[in-house]
Amino acid sequence: MDADDSRAPKGSLRKFLEHLSGAGKAIGVLTSGGDAQGMNAAVRAVVRMGIYVGAKVYFIYEGYQGMVDGGANIAEADWESVSSILQVGGTIIGSARCQAFRTREGRLKAACNLLQRGITNLCVIGGDGSLTGANLFRKEWSGLLEELARNGQIDKEAVQKYAYLNVVGMVGSIDNDFCGTDMTIGTDSALHRIIEVIDAIMTTAQSHQRTFVLEVMGRHCGYLALVSALACGADWVFLPESPPEQGWEEQMCVKLSENRARKKRLNIIIVAEGAIDTQNKPITSEKIKELVVTQLGYDTRVTILGHVQRGGTPSAFDRILASRMGVEAVIALLEATPDTPACVVSLNGNHAVRLPLMECVQMTQDVQKAMDERRFQDAATRHQALPDDQIPKTNCTRSLAQRGAPAAGDDAGRALSCAPWALPAATGLLAIYDAIDSFSKGDSLRIKEIGWTDVGGWTGQGGSILGTKRILPGKYLEEIATQMRAHSINALLIIGGFEAYLGLLELSAAREKHEEFCVPMVMVPATVSNNVPGSDFSIGADTALNTITDTCDRIKQSASGTKRRVFIIETMGGYCGYLANMGGLAAGADAAYIFEEPFDIRDLQSNVEHLTEKMKTTIQRGLVLRNESCSENYTTDFIYQLYSEEGKGVFDCRKNVLGHMQQGGAPSPFDRNLGTKISARAMEWITAKLKEARGRGKKFTTDDSVCVLGISKRNVIFQPVAELKQQTDFEHRIPKERWWLKLRPLMKILAKYKASYDVSDSGQLEHVQPWSV
Repeated sequence: MDADDSRAPKGSLRKFLEHLSGAGKAIGVLTSGGDAQGMNAAVRAVVRMGIYVGAKVYFIYEGYQGMVDGGANIAEADWESVSSILQVGGTIIGSARCQAFRTREGRLKAACNLLQRGITNLCVIGGDGSLTGANLFRKEWSGLLEELARNGQIDKEAVQKYAYLNVVGMVGSIDNDFCGTDMTIGTDSALHRIIEVIDAIMTTAQSHQRTFVLEVMGRHCGYLALVSALACGADWVFLPESPPEQGWEEQMCVKLSENRARKKRLNIIIVAEGAIDTQNKPITSEKIKELVVTQLGYDTRVTILGHVQRGGTPSAFDRILASRMGVEAVIALLEATPDTPACVVSLNGNHAVRLPLMECVQMTQDVQKAMDERRFQDAATRHQALPDDQIPKTNCTRSLAQRGAPAAGDDAGRALSCAPWALPAATGLLAIYDAIDSFSKGDSLRIKEIGWTDVGGWTGQGGSILGTKRILPGKYLEEIATQMRAHSINALLIIGGFEAYLGLLELSAAREKHEEFCVPMVMVPATVSNNVPGSDFSIGADTALNTITDTCDRIKQSASGTKRRVFIIETMGGYCGYLANMGGLAAGADAAYIFEEPFDIRDLQSNVEHLTEKMKTTIQRGLVLRNESCSENYTTDFIYQLYSEEGKGVFDCRKNVLGHMQQGGAPSPFDRNLGTKISARAMEWITAKLKEARGRGKKFTTDDSVCVLGISKRNVIFQPVAELKQQTDFEHRIPKERWWLKLRPLMKILAKYKASYDVSDSGQLEHVQPWSV
């Protein structure tokens, strides 16, 4: 782990410092509009990245109101100003609605206040209204300066010196209602709050056979309602963009009564606060309750989540997203010229990109206009589901198995394997309990057909209900082939980690000897280590990352009472440093040791010296993460003892091995929906393959019939395992290319280390496609 740039790529570091120096520049950062978890992480990243490049950074308290009022509302920030805010919800610099800024007179005052401090770079964190106001301010800037000069408030030299204003936006909104970005800051955390409430409600609802109507935020966007409904397996959902068809009242009641007939003890209905019918009339939670009580006589309760969705600590996803966006925003400001349009930093797959601000705002407003004009099909392009008449039906038997270590979210994938298009007309899915162990033995009690009702409630369960064992099929190929023939299995869906990947390779290689394996086979990656080739994300990794982040928060809190203490935390992951690296970024760690970046005793000594200097400031605690297999010799105990000895008299140390707690707990919303989406696609692929071969007795022997289904950038793709072999480091059980390593410099920079940051890895100005949300 480099504490200096002695082994860093000199070219990229020089390029960064020469062309993107912030010397002589001043950056103002403000939060405006509704608050969202993760805003503080964005503020922290802007402040620290700005200081890192040599710029002055100013807090603008209370949003635009503070800019108009000036005075103490605009204050210079230092490195320590943003210490310990990463885990804090809301915004420490405040947010307020400002009518004054809507007037030219108010914007004139704001310009004058900024010029007093030489601020000509603005980073605005807010919604589309806040960003629109910033863009107008930028357009008027030269005219405002000329008016201030005529009024004698500034001189002509100031007009020339501060001739133009640079504006970069970041979208902070729990609704995820801004076009051009995959996710807005705060959305994932809001989903965490919703799912926590739903999980709690489900236990009491089952006890009393109740129907619960939950109202979530979303006046114009139904993202929270839709995703939370998928994550909890809700019976019905109401969205602003997709009003129910005429007669929905009867259809919903029929659905609820059918569920009761299947012995389901609870019904969950999710409604967005802005839900409407086709006549633009509101569909309220009380109206839904009255309908259920009147028509069905069910015991029904309404829960309105309200502002609890905005509260609480931000999720690991939001911390990392906001940190990335904050760093990118500073780079965008430093690269800006008078001709550069105002931009917004967005997330496209795994990449931070810059998009023209007003293009995104205009498209966001176009969506609302489409809804107002009742062009709901246009407004709901992101929410379209597969129509019933396109759901494929076959008379085939599919087998569902899991292999390897358990990961939170595995069962979310299995539950959605029993989505409507996964359940064929005549036969269903065979669930193989305990994976290869029971399958090879032909244990009839452990090989069962499962249907819709069997998987009810699985999405919220951690671990693996089907059970799992680390047994590869190589030694049992004959027995497995016998069982596949006996049960007429003509497709395999395997959910698991690296063992599942290896098992799939062995089954594929055995096709020449056993024709039973000449069937479509697909693997869904599920492992906390996130080390499966062919996928950027594995089911379970996000849940483990949140567990690590929450634990680090608690450890940091305990350290705040005991000054000058450093904690050494060991994470899981085998040779894959994903959890340690991303956990370090999300928790604000001082260092994270991973296998992918070799380190030696000099690096350890530099880190100790860095922490020793840190203890002289107001930040008198340290956090160091270590991946369990990062080094054979520099073990957790060794690092703990080294830090303890070298830090003697300055700080003391504690160590914590997180262990299997990282594999436990209820799956996060991200993992539930990843499991949902990816498993549904897997079953869709299997069904299409079997339909293609129906009536021809086709045997599947080509490479494209044995695939890993993964997420690459923003796409769900099927990759043949034969091709993935070239991308795999089998000795260390990791992919050869890992996208998240590009984020490693961010953690170092935000922890005040010198590090190279190649600006070619950052976003460049792009154009958003119509209806791209």
